[in-house]
Amino acid sequence: MKKKLIALILVCCMTAALAACGKGGDPASSNPSQDTTPPSGQSQPSDSSAEPEKVSLTVWSPSEDQNPDLGAWLVTMCDQFNELHPEWDITFNYGVCTESEAKSLVPQDVDKAADVFVFSSTGLENLCQANAITEWGGSYLQSVEDNYPKSLVDTLYYEGGLFGVPITTNTYFMYYDKSVYSEEDVKSLDAMLEKGKVAYPLNDGYYLAAFYLAANEGAFFGPNGDDREAGITLNDENAVAVTNTLVDLVANPNFIVASPSDAIAMMREGNCSAYVCGTWQAAQTEEVLGENYGVAMLPTVKINGTDTQIRPFTSSKAMGVKSSTQYPEVALNLALYLAGYDSQKYHYETRGYVPCENALVAEVQNDVICRVDSATVSEIAVPRGSFTEMSFFWTPAESMGNELRDGTVTHDNAVEKTEAFHTAANTSGVS
Repeated sequence: MKKKLIALILVCCMTAALAACGKGGDPASSNPSQDTTPPSGQSQPSDSSAEPEKVSLTVWSPSEDQNPDLGAWLVTMCDQFNELHPEWDITFNYGVCTESEAKSLVPQDVDKAADVFVFSSTGLENLCQANAITEWGGSYLQSVEDNYPKSLVDTLYYEGGLFGVPITTNTYFMYYDKSVYSEEDVKSLDAMLEKGKVAYPLNDGYYLAAFYLAANEGAFFGPNGDDREAGITLNDENAVAVTNTLVDLVANPNFIVASPSDAIAMMREGNCSAYVCGTWQAAQTEEVLGENYGVAMLPTVKINGTDTQIRPFTSSKAMGVKSSTQYPEVALNLALYLAGYDSQKYHYETRGYVPCENALVAEVQNDVICRVDSATVSEIAVPRGSFTEMSFFWTPAESMGNELRDGTVTHDNAVEKTEAFHTAANTSGVS
């Protein structure tokens, strides 16, 4: 491939070995001795007269990221990376794999899997237990820690090691009608319920958890989501206080238990003035509300008479490198580039991906979604761990939400119901 003779070669000695994931994992096939990508994921011109090394890399992403009608993000950025590195002559092979599928597809046959792939941080344990993903060390690790929010970086740690670099966030916040609520109103759920109807998907554990996290940030495997022994803690007086708060909320006719898709339909019909969701319904909501389109972080709620911040989960979509790649230096630098400033900017422009690279986040604060999302991640969100035991929580949480909605949970049985919820959330259900 004919390439522009521009590149940056920054020689940085690795301060930690590049190792395969998992306790006792074998080292990667070779250890990179140079870090040729700056921390921001941007590259600068440099002369290179050496014969380029021929490299073949397979890269996986969702199909939307390879669609020419949506900007062909992956192909575009890989081609740019190739042009920026004349020291390598890279042939790219592309495959389709969603973030959620990576945790199962990569371990199926690690040697045949992609060298670089997109994955969800919530599937990290599956990848690590299969010894399928590379641990980052030295200047690579430092680049990630220096240039991305700590709460997102924390989602990519497993047993003390870092295993990826975030490309976007995954959390939620609140959409509201500015003709009904002021910016001061939306700071308090109790204040909002005095003025209009608020929809909340209480029977979805992803959203229900935010109330229990409000009373105890460490309710799910500790405050960073990385303490397996801590388990899910829903059997203390804080959790009972949350259950009692929820009993009061569902008794309020202005509090509606509804999914985000149902809530936006209700908003369109004028039967709802605010609801909770993530970035995926931003465009639809703006179309519904027009000039009254408002976005805010989750509000506070009174728990035991005290205004307490509702705290959502956050996770990340990230770039990972397989443990058996033949070209660890090239693969790690590509992963950094695909998660870097230039690449996240193009992802934002073509697909609306909310950036999480610190320098770019600072530049997109005029975009209300980016502003609220980044503030949520940095200020109130709690990292969602990747422990497989988290799967125990979802079905009991749905049941708890439905029982709250239906009035089966009351003040009289709140202690009993909360204890039962705790037990079920920490049990696999398989005898």
